[in-house]
Parts: sequence; C-alpha cells; structure tokens
Amino acid sequence: MKLSTKGRYGVAAMYDLALHYGRGPISLKSVAQRQGISEHYLEQLMGTLRNAGYVKSVRGAQGGYSLTKNPADISVGDIVRIMEGPIVPVDCLLTDAVGNTYCKRANICVTRDVWAKVRDSINSVLNSISLADLCKQDKGQGDE
Repeated sequence: MKLSTKGRYGVAAMYDLALHYGRGPISLKSVAQRQGISEHYLEQLMGTLRNAGYVKSVRGAQGGYSLTKNPADISVGDIVRIMEGPIVPVDCLLTDAVGNTYCKRANICVTRDVWAKVRDSINSVLNSISLADLCKQDKGQGDE
C-alpha cells in the first residue's frame, strides 16, 4: 500500500496550517514554499479539504487558508481519508452503503482477516497522531 502525493502533501499542508493556527489566514504561496509543493497543486488539495470542512479560505490581499478546527482535533488519519478515500490494503475489505462487501468470497476467504488486521493497524496509527502532535514534535526537534 502506497499513499499518493495527494495524501502526503495534504498532511504536509495541514501541518503547515497547524503551525500557524490562530494567526489568521496563511497564503498558499507561503505554504507551497515552505513545504515544497506546487502552488497550483496545493490549490486543488485545499479545495478538497475545504469541501470536507477542515479548512476555510479568505479572499483578498490578507487572505489565505486556515484550519476550521483545533489541530488537536484533526488526526493524520482524517486527512489521509479525505485525500485518499478509505484506507484498505485490498478491495475485498470495501463495503457499499448498506454494508455488503464487493467480494463474493468474503465470508469464506481465509486471508481476509489478515488484510482487515493490517487495515485496522494502519488506521489505529494514523488516528493516534494529531496535527498538534506533529507541531509538538517539530518544536521538540528545534530545541536540540
């Protein structure tokens, strides 16, 4: 399983906004420069995050983007799922709106439980790390 740039850059952009939380809107240009992300690509990512309700935008000379929630209330898992969709190592773990699996062998598959444990472990790790945790980690490294 490999995350795309959408997921990785989405986390990086949200981390940058978390570092500046409470200081007003941050320009995309400054986020793009600090994080090494194309400003055009960052605009697309921010649109996805805005539609999900995690960032808000302000137009104008002093405009930019800011988080809609406290960084402690946003997990890396939240961001990855917004950017990438469900975190599943194999398609047989996906279900429809009613809970039906897409795999006809799901009830008899011996390896499905293995992939479910992998999914659960990944989700557990990603959900356990908030943007605030990343900011604390960054500040801790700067103190050395």
